[in-house]
Amino acid sequence: MTSSALAGCGTGQDSQADGATEPTKTSGVQAKPLSKADLERATITGADLVGYDVERDLAATSASHKTADPAECAPVMQAVGGSSGFAATARTARIIVPRERGSGAHMTLSSHSPADAQQVIDALRTAAERCKTFKDIQVDFDYDAVQLQPDPGYGDDSVSLRLTQLAAFGDGEEPVRVPYAVVAVRQGATVAMFTDSNRPSGPNDDEPAGIPNAIVKGQLNKLSKPAAAK
Repeated sequence: MTSSALAGCGTGQDSQADGATEPTKTSGVQAKPLSKADLERATITGADLVGYDVERDLAATSASHKTADPAECAPVMQAVGGSSGFAATARTARIIVPRERGSGAHMTLSSHSPADAQQVIDALRTAAERCKTFKDIQVDFDYDAVQLQPDPGYGDDSVSLRLTQLAAFGDGEEPVRVPYAVVAVRQGATVAMFTDSNRPSGPNDDEPAGIPNAIVKGQLNKLSKPAAAK
């Protein structure tokens, strides 16, 4: 698992977030933006997830400058990269890798103002509803088959979608189709963004990408602990 365009693991035996059961619900948790130190304490580690290794990744607090054509699809393009068009007061990132065969995820945890946190989710949902195909202008990759999935019911608000990246690496070559899954969850003023993709020619490349419930629940449960708010 890496955070590059073709990173990701195949769908394993764990249930996926777009078909979640027994979702974690919260109400008014973490209503105030978390500081950098608080967000670090609230971010999952390998000790919080059975069967996964958790590695740190770089995360900037600035708003994503990724653009799409058409422009209204930018929130989906930004979410694929684990970010949004809104600057964060603090942001952490982790690469979560299964120790055995199965899915992992790239996760970013972003602290926003309450209003911005809500807008991150609203903008992503609206873009996923309107955009079926779009182009990543910066790297000239196309995306298609954008499908908004049923709300998995996580946190205070959540969005789940699937899409396919058409990665072209040379003139005249057929693009490589890479299934992606994105799950974004708002819990109070914190937004957790989970992404995963299936590696081409990997053991599960014929299956849709998906985010394991255990990863999402593990992060939300830790975010809900009183110690995280200190």
